[in-house]
Amino acid sequence: MKLLIPPPLVALAGALIMWVIATQLAAWQVIFPLQNVLGYALIALGLAMDIVALLAFSKAKTSVTPLAPEKASQLVTSGLYRITRNPMYLGLLLILTGIAVLLGSPVNILVLVGFVAYITQFQIKPEEERLEQMFGEDFRTFKQRVRRWL
Repeated sequence: MKLLIPPPLVALAGALIMWVIATQLAAWQVIFPLQNVLGYALIALGLAMDIVALLAFSKAKTSVTPLAPEKASQLVTSGLYRITRNPMYLGLLLILTGIAVLLGSPVNILVLVGFVAYITQFQIKPEEERLEQMFGEDFRTFKQRVRRWL
């Protein structure tokens, strides 16, 4: 598996693109009551999801690096992994969604869709192929039981 961009950097690039879009299309900005509350709540939820997922990997004493799934020594299927196969990526998406809400530019929805498409194609699918090779039937069962995103 040859991946060049770590997912947090992809998310950071997405955030920067959203900021540029919001500043260039300021006239399109949408403001609504409790916008900041919603934006920061989504960011906090995303961060919490990422931390809980990382702790699950730590508890299982397995590798967390998405650039080398072959270093995984155990398949984690408990906790958040009962709801989504990719809580860390979902956490990043929630963080980006919170940023999009704070920026108030509806055009940033396209960046969120692009993030999901990119991460799915260039990160998740290659990871899943490798995990299926490593964990066989256990991973196939997990894949059938738990959705990729939600």
